[in-house]
Amino acid sequence: MSAIPIPASEAAGLALMALGAVFFVAGTVGMLRFPCAVSRLHALTKADTMGLGLVVLGAAVMAGTGGAALRLALIWICVALAGALGAQLIAAFVRRHGGQWPETEASATEMPDTGTPEVGQ
Repeated sequence: MSAIPIPASEAAGLALMALGAVFFVAGTVGMLRFPCAVSRLHALTKADTMGLGLVVLGAAVMAGTGGAALRLALIWICVALAGALGAQLIAAFVRRHGGQWPETEASATEMPDTGTPEVGQ
């Protein structure tokens, strides 16, 4: 039995995707292991952004066409912007609640009222 040769572009694409998966796992481990909400958020957003970038780069290498690579890059940009926006919103929520994530069983009525900042403050 002889081995089936893998084209270099597919091998490079698979290697980039595997490296991206390693970053996803590292971000997940960081989210589960870090003590406070802000450090968990930092670990998750940084590692997932890098992981997705590597997966998209690997997929772009394997796609072989410029149009597909451009569409993949646009998807990555949209996800990166959404991740950054979501991280900012979560961090602001945590900051308003004293740096800790509220208990999961707590309802919105049980959380302390820290006031809503006025627009422009």
